[in-house]
Amino acid sequence: MQNVASLFPPFAAGLARWRAAPLEMLFEDSVQLPSPLGRIGNLELRLASTGKDVKRAQRLRYRVFFEEMSATPSATARLTRRDKDSYDASCDHLIVVDHAPRLNAFGKLKTKPRVVGTYRLLRQEAAALAGGFYTAGEFDIAPLIAAHPGAKMLELGRSCVLSPYRDKRTVELLWHGIWAYVLAHGSDIMFGCASLEGIDPRAMALPLSYLHHYHLATGEWAARAVPGRRVPMDILPKDAVDPRAAMRALPPLIKGYLRLGAMVGDGAVVDHQFGTTDVLIVLPRAVISPRYIDYYGATANRHAA
Repeated sequence: MQNVASLFPPFAAGLARWRAAPLEMLFEDSVQLPSPLGRIGNLELRLASTGKDVKRAQRLRYRVFFEEMSATPSATARLTRRDKDSYDASCDHLIVVDHAPRLNAFGKLKTKPRVVGTYRLLRQEAAALAGGFYTAGEFDIAPLIAAHPGAKMLELGRSCVLSPYRDKRTVELLWHGIWAYVLAHGSDIMFGCASLEGIDPRAMALPLSYLHHYHLATGEWAARAVPGRRVPMDILPKDAVDPRAAMRALPPLIKGYLRLGAMVGDGAVVDHQFGTTDVLIVLPRAVISPRYIDYYGATANRHAA
């Protein structure tokens, strides 16, 4: 596999500054975006602007990935109760905040807003400082990047929503934020890992086979799972796949990507730490369905605050 970092220009001086800078400074190039980015009722969407904001997003990720789902935390994650890695400092983090007061376990009213949804965004120039994209650990995206030398790549990842908030409002706010971010930074191609829960690909033969036969990225958009980790997705022949049943078996996030026009890479990767089987999502901005652009607004104004 080609080293993705070799596709970026050298950033040695910038990397030294990044390592020395306080976390708040890492977000200064996103100030052209309004704050908040959007609002629906008591839910507010914005970009994390401080280290404290990022920590709150990491705590939400820990709660969803490690407490609710089957991910296995490291000793550090268990101690801090935060899902974090080396990429977080180079990313922008969309967060959905609920401002509604609520009762705690002791019946006391709590008015402090809480983070209930998050999405992690890593632009190509920021990935250069981080040593590459997180996705490259599972999928060989170097040919995809090399095939589009003038395009601006945006990695989407670490998305999660607190269980009581997994509804249309929260998801719409997050997609509204991604669209506003794409417009503000001129991103051309979005990609990232998306997960099906479980580590036995044969148990998810129907949805994986459907993705392979009906949504496989080819030509200039093609990318494969890395050697040694790749598991085949075409477990069933195409004539044995019921597309409607397969769509029902897919996680909502992947269904959402497909409705926008996304394609998937060749092969899946089993992530034993997170208890998931991952597929690569490739979503060129140019193929996004016009009805979705109309829905969120050509200037991302549907849920503007």
